[in-house]
Amino acid sequence: MNARHRVVILGGGFGGLYAARRLRRAPLDVTVLDRRNFHLFQPLLYQVATSGLSPGDIVSPLRWILKRQRNTRVWLADATGIDATRKYVLLADGTVPYDTLIVATGARHHYFGRKDWEDHAPGLKTLEDATEIRRRILSAFETAERETDPASQQDWLSFVVVGGGPTGVELAGALAELARDTLKDDFRAIDPKTAQITLLEGTDRVLPTYPAPLSAKCARSLTRLGVTVRTNTLVTDMTEAFVTLRSGDATETLRCRTVLWAAGVKASPIGLAVAQATGAELDKVGRLVVAPDLTLPNHPEIFVIGDLANFSHQTGQPLPGVAPVAMSQGRYVAKLIRMRLAGKTAFSPYRYFNKGELATIGRATAVANFGRLKFSGYPAWLLWLFVHLMYLVEFQNRVLVFVQWAWSYFTRGRGTRIIAHDK
Repeated sequence: MNARHRVVILGGGFGGLYAARRLRRAPLDVTVLDRRNFHLFQPLLYQVATSGLSPGDIVSPLRWILKRQRNTRVWLADATGIDATRKYVLLADGTVPYDTLIVATGARHHYFGRKDWEDHAPGLKTLEDATEIRRRILSAFETAERETDPASQQDWLSFVVVGGGPTGVELAGALAELARDTLKDDFRAIDPKTAQITLLEGTDRVLPTYPAPLSAKCARSLTRLGVTVRTNTLVTDMTEAFVTLRSGDATETLRCRTVLWAAGVKASPIGLAVAQATGAELDKVGRLVVAPDLTLPNHPEIFVIGDLANFSHQTGQPLPGVAPVAMSQGRYVAKLIRMRLAGKTAFSPYRYFNKGELATIGRATAVANFGRLKFSGYPAWLLWLFVHLMYLVEFQNRVLVFVQWAWSYFTRGRGTRIIAHDK
C-alpha cells in the first residue's frame, strides 16, 4: 500500500489557510506550519492599533478553524529553510518531509535600508505591532496631559504616518477620529482635537494604485478629518523627536514624538532560504519569482503564493500583496494539487480576477474601485463593512466585530483604549 501524498503548508495566513481548506476532502495528508497558533485578519489591524477593536476580534486559532479536517494537522513551529533535494522543511527544532510544499509566509516591513528607523517608526503587520502602535498613540496623549511646556506638549500631540497607501490612509483617518471624537472629553490639560496628524506620501497622490479621482476624494476626506496630507514628500531621517523631510529640493524638520510606518513591505526571510535551496530568482524586495502555475522553476513540487510570490505573467507587474490575491492563489494551488493526484497533466495557468478595491477613510467614508464602476462616501463604506465582515473566518468574530462597529458608530466611542506594557 502506497503512503499518502504529503502536503506541507508554510504559513497560516490567507494563502496558506485557503489552500488547506480547499484540500479538506483530498486523499492526502496536510501539515500546516506557523510560528503563531492563530490566523490573523490583517486588514483590520489598524483598528486594533487605534483602539477600535480588541486583538481577539481579528484572530482565530488555526486548530479551531481546521479541527474538522481529518486529513490536516497543525504544528506550531519555526521554519528556517528547506532541503529541496531530500524534500524536507527545516525547522528550528527538527524537520518535516513533504511531497508538495506550499510556501505562504507573507511579508514584513521594509525600511529601504534604514533598519535603525524601525525603533522610531513601528510598522503594522503583526498583532504585536498593532498593540505597540496603540500603546504609543495613547501614551502620547497621556504624556502630553502632564507636560507643562506648551512646545513639548505639542510635540507629543504631533503624529506622522509615513505612506499613503490603503494602510496609511486607514491608519491616519482612524487616528484623526480617535483624537477628534473619542478622546475629546477625556483630558483636562489638553484638547485632543488639537492633535496634528500628518500623512506623508512619496508619489503625487495618496492611494496611488487607485484612479486619480478616488485619490482626490480620499485626500479631501482626510483633510476634513483634520489630517494634513503631504504628497511628493520623502522621509530622509528620523529620531525620537523629529523627522526630516524632503520635497523636491527643499528639506525641513518636523517635530513629533510618534511616527507610524506604512511605506513599504519586504518578503519574509524564508524567501531567501528557499531561493538558496532551489536556485530560484528573488526580486528586489525578496519575493520569489514564480512560473505561470505558481511553482518555482525546476521544482514543480514547490508552490509560492501570497506576498512572497512575484507573479508578473498576467500584466507584466507583480500582483499586489493583498488578501484577495493570496486567497485566490491558495484556491488555485489546491485545485492544481487535486488535479495532479487525479493524474491530470494539462493545467491552465493562474489568472487573478480583480473583484475591486476598497479603502475606508473614516466614519461613513470610503472609496471603491471596481473598474468602470467607481464610487465613494457612505455606499462605499457600507460595502467595505460587509466585505470585511464576510472575510472574517469565524462567525463569532463577525458578530463581535459587528457589535463593536455598531457601538462605535452610534456613540463614537472606542472601548479598547488600553495601554499594555511588555513587563
